[in-house]
Amino acid sequence: MDKFSYVGNADVNTIEQMYQEYLKSPESLDLSWQRFFEGFELARTNFESAGAISPKTHKEFKVINLINAYRSRGHLFTKTNPVRERRTYTPDLDIENFGLEQSDLGTVFEAGVEIGIGAATLTDIIKHLEETYCQHIGVEYVYIRKPEEQEWLRNKLEGNKNRTLFTAEQKKHILHKLNQAVGFEQFLHRKFVGQKRFSVEGGEAIIPALDAVVERGSVLGITEYVLGMAHRGRLNVLANIFNKPYHKIFSEFEGKEYEDELFDGDVKYHLGYTCEQVADSGVKVSMTLAPNPSHLETVAPVVEGMVRARIDTTLHDEKKIIPIIIHGDAAIAGQGVVYEVVQMAQLKGYKCGGSLHLVINNQVGFTTNYIDARSSTYCTDVAKTTLCPVFHVNADDVESVVHTVKLAMEYRQTFGKDVFIDLLCYRKYGHNEGDEPKFTQPVLYKAISKHPNPRDIYKSSLVAEGVVTAEEVKQKVQEFNSLLDTELEESKKIELSNITNFLEKIWEGMRRAVPSDFDYSPDTSYPKDKLKEVALKISTLPEGKKFFSKIVRILEDRLKMINETDQLDWAMGELLAYGCLLEEGIPVRLSGQDVERGTFSHRHALVKVEDSEEEYFTLQPLFKDNVKAHIYNSLLSEYGVMGFEYGYAFAAPHSLVIWEAQFGDFNNGAQIIIDQYLVAAEEKWNTQNGLVLLLPHGYEGQGAEHSSARLERFLQMCAKRNIQVVNCTTPANFFHVLRRQMKRDFRKPLVVMSPKSLLRHPKCVSSLNDMATGTFKELIDDTLDPKNVEQVVFCSGKIYYDLLAKREEIGDESTALIRLEQLYPVPDQQIYDVLQKYSKACRHVWAQEEPENMGAWSFMLRKFEGPKLEVVAPRSSGAPASGSPKTHAKRHQSVIDRVFHKTLVK
Repeated sequence: MDKFSYVGNADVNTIEQMYQEYLKSPESLDLSWQRFFEGFELARTNFESAGAISPKTHKEFKVINLINAYRSRGHLFTKTNPVRERRTYTPDLDIENFGLEQSDLGTVFEAGVEIGIGAATLTDIIKHLEETYCQHIGVEYVYIRKPEEQEWLRNKLEGNKNRTLFTAEQKKHILHKLNQAVGFEQFLHRKFVGQKRFSVEGGEAIIPALDAVVERGSVLGITEYVLGMAHRGRLNVLANIFNKPYHKIFSEFEGKEYEDELFDGDVKYHLGYTCEQVADSGVKVSMTLAPNPSHLETVAPVVEGMVRARIDTTLHDEKKIIPIIIHGDAAIAGQGVVYEVVQMAQLKGYKCGGSLHLVINNQVGFTTNYIDARSSTYCTDVAKTTLCPVFHVNADDVESVVHTVKLAMEYRQTFGKDVFIDLLCYRKYGHNEGDEPKFTQPVLYKAISKHPNPRDIYKSSLVAEGVVTAEEVKQKVQEFNSLLDTELEESKKIELSNITNFLEKIWEGMRRAVPSDFDYSPDTSYPKDKLKEVALKISTLPEGKKFFSKIVRILEDRLKMINETDQLDWAMGELLAYGCLLEEGIPVRLSGQDVERGTFSHRHALVKVEDSEEEYFTLQPLFKDNVKAHIYNSLLSEYGVMGFEYGYAFAAPHSLVIWEAQFGDFNNGAQIIIDQYLVAAEEKWNTQNGLVLLLPHGYEGQGAEHSSARLERFLQMCAKRNIQVVNCTTPANFFHVLRRQMKRDFRKPLVVMSPKSLLRHPKCVSSLNDMATGTFKELIDDTLDPKNVEQVVFCSGKIYYDLLAKREEIGDESTALIRLEQLYPVPDQQIYDVLQKYSKACRHVWAQEEPENMGAWSFMLRKFEGPKLEVVAPRSSGAPASGSPKTHAKRHQSVIDRVFHKTLVK
């Protein structure tokens, strides 16, 4: 049928022009066009005048236009909505709109070749097109710009009228999955009256759809499935796709206490799950449902990151794993993170071989009608951004649903691109089972109340076909209900709930941290001779290539640090941390905006040849097998990319995974990931994660936006040792804290208040020996004689160097400057030891460059155990910093002067 598929890419005027060329010189045309005109036997047509196309031939082209209209606009005239009349669109597909008449219906047209049925009457051509494009499946694909993709889809759609002829056994299996879906929801409705479960009733076809995804995928080579979805239908998916035991789900409805009192836990429809199954094909598959918060679509980038981690670390083949995102119609249309995730799909740092997007389209968001929820025609129109095909399917027609997901899986495996399926269904009850939907949708819910469920619709169809009898179906329903009754009784024997730790195999060998783990850091030293070898390798450019002169100079300066000065700057400390981890077999991944060079032009992990822009990765000499460093400039996204990296760290606990903000305050754009995942996931879902956030922070007179990474927010969310927050002041300490992240047998997120001015500060340097020996220092003490110390000043970060400069300027020997490198978990014992050491001091100060209502002061006020702590900071403010460099300098100098006020007075 693809013999003349190129015709679909031309309009009638173009074809007429080409025909004129054909008459003059047939060989001047492409062979395929010659065959096309020969097929119409135009050479034997009697022409009314020389060079004019006959009326019959002209109508052939009009039929071609009609065919193309069905392909491009047929989706607007489908029967895809089970409970509402579709909106009307003009012009429609009536033949009169294409210059054809009723009298043409019996005429045989060669254009039938274009749709694979050969020469056929216009009636048969229209019938074929109607059955293909205007029944229970609508397809959008003609905007795809790659001819091979369009051709593949046309062949699949038109070759079998966009349907699958299922066998009797296949139909019985589909009915079985529908019976599970419907029966489970109805059972919960009867047994747990008034409890929220976010039923999928009205959209039960999602269960046979996902079943078909796994089965078809296993045949196509997929062995791992990672699924992300919100609350609607989640319990049903857990029960009937992931085979989570029914009695465990029923037990969660009882609200029992957890086995471990340390867990707060979460509602039952947010918990994750991992299992292994054997598909009907005999293939063993791994399936994971990611835990998720109530913030819709947040889980999408997390799932993508999990999948990419599995590809990078274990599978090394995109076709062996697939991310599946289940959206709601209001969420996919309204949440910006969807667009961010869609834009990641084909980027080298984030692509996963294509995702399957399934939309449970209830046609309402909580109480909001779809016409108030989006401006686009479809909720899935974001798919067109990246030219992905979209299928709209009537979820009451379960065979069409199963057919579509199988086709979608084949497309994904063939082209490695996203594909979207819009399941047009309805929500039987309100947003939750206690909600009253008739308050806001009285007409819709009047129709829904009379509408049969998908199981009963399909049952009637199969009974009419003679595939099953009504009595057989009734017996299956009773058997399933009896099973659920038994499982309910079993659930009553469970005394305490437990939170299943998903990804158990991947995290095997990791333990949960205990308080004593944070008293001191583990050994993170690295042999000096090997450290120097690593340093030389990553600082030497390959010969025979012309690099930008400034790059050459930067790398030469790094070699001097190693061979001559032994004063390594921040970039060297960071790159050495990565290099040593690679040498130890630990992969590294860093992504974020402009991270290859570094926002402040310090990193230069990837450099370019001057004339060709050929790339050279400075860490490349340390790569071996699958142990590599991946450093990617990201798209201009924080929410999506941080979510991706968090997901990556979920599935790659033995890799160092880092997200860097261009400026620290940019983490604001990913606040949902921080709040719902980073700081809370361990308590909610019993999941660990080792993601590192690098947040450039420091007051350099650059205004309110790019001064503060909002340290106070992170500290406010610290509890139960959920995260680590550090503000390092030396390259060596940064080197050690990055290595520490991988040297423990547990994982905690690490938030690093990275510097800006310290990247090149002459005193912010470390020696090779500083990195070769020791460990991360949670607190860095002063070197003054304790007998002379009259005041102890605690501080964190860059302000230390400003205080030190003032102390040196005035020759003060009585003020000890104590750097709190780790703000959380608070190094209580080390603080106590310092206070004991300087027991003669009469003044204790917390000094910070952030306004008093920001920074670490409020946190220290609550956590500091010892003598009264006095704060020296700029006055409280609504904005983090002044926009005037002069005003900033004046305020900052005031802080420095106030710290040393007593000394100056004396």
